[in-house]
Amino acid sequence: MSACSGGSDGSHFTTKGLRVPTSECAVNPHSVGDAVQIDDIDERNGCQVHNAWRVSSVSGVHFSQPAVVNCGMIGPLNDWMGSVVQPAAHETFGEKVVAIDVAASYSCRARNNQDGGKMSEHGFGNAIDIAAFTLESGRKVSVEQGFWGSGSDKSFVREVRHDACVDFNTVLGPGDPYHDDHIHLDMSNRASGKYCR
Repeated sequence: MSACSGGSDGSHFTTKGLRVPTSECAVNPHSVGDAVQIDDIDERNGCQVHNAWRVSSVSGVHFSQPAVVNCGMIGPLNDWMGSVVQPAAHETFGEKVVAIDVAASYSCRARNNQDGGKMSEHGFGNAIDIAAFTLESGRKVSVEQGFWGSGSDKSFVREVRHDACVDFNTVLGPGDPYHDDHIHLDMSNRASGKYCR
């Protein structure tokens, strides 16, 4: 799983032009899932997570591993799961999504792990990468195979990726060379607005 990777280790980055995201909670994290507030993160190189939380589920959907995000990510993630992912799963498969494979959340590195690039939104705890969805029957729908496949998996993955742009400011996935095996979702605080492709 590449999780926004490719190239070198991405340990050198710039923060020029980046705007620290809002980390205010739009929802009470305890009311939407399994979430624990943790100490703020500040690596003193630009990577920082204010109002940091370790989230293990939202909207009844369990995570393959806890995601460390700022609190501003929890509301959009819960909204997307509840108003996009679950309705699409019911319509497409006749069952709900019970779990997701989390490929990445907080990570102090450059975008796409490319040395010298701008710091990733993952460095703000402002992004999550999702590689697969597990249905209540136990069947797993892979983002990469679903997107390029056919039938119900293809329509589901393409729909949830496309409609994620309602809740998130950045949506990237298969077709982008660094996001072929997952959907990247973030709340980038950019002046130009949303970026979804």
